[in-house]
Amino acid sequence: MPHPHDTDPIRASLAEIASLLAPAHPGVAEEVLRAHDSPHDYVSAFADRLNERGIDEPVDNLAWVALIDALAAHGLLAEFDWKEDPQEIRAQLRKLESRPSVDPWVLFEADGTTLPTEAFLHACGRHYREVGAALAVLDIASDCYPVAGLRAARADELTVLAARAGFPVHHLGAARRRP
Repeated sequence: MPHPHDTDPIRASLAEIASLLAPAHPGVAEEVLRAHDSPHDYVSAFADRLNERGIDEPVDNLAWVALIDALAAHGLLAEFDWKEDPQEIRAQLRKLESRPSVDPWVLFEADGTTLPTEAFLHACGRHYREVGAALAVLDIASDCYPVAGLRAARADELTVLAARAGFPVHHLGAARRRP
């Protein structure tokens, strides 16, 4: 008889997302699946981390928050405030383990304009795409932008998996698709 977790499509999607965004860090998937499978245990184990988000008991998007926090802990995600300084955004994106091997910053280093955070993040996403990489916002319905990097060729896969798990992903700098 199969284990109940074996047929859970949300759990399977969360595991695939963690594997996609953190292929060299199986601990990310372990944290995400723990939050999904045993939310009270997860909240207890990560109380300090969750306290910074104002979470002290299981919430509907706990596994998604666990993914974001685990990715950040492994240097695979940067979280930006809605009014972040462009230089800080660049500095944090440069530190990501998932940054592209070709540096997209040389493509617009001379751009001296000061853009609002969202517009600047989309500009970063466009330049990442030019070198075969992508930036995705793992949306948690707050005034911040949790941003992870991945290969552009796998961006649609991330979108499908996130939708299957019930969580929103927005790709920065991606061409707008017409209905």
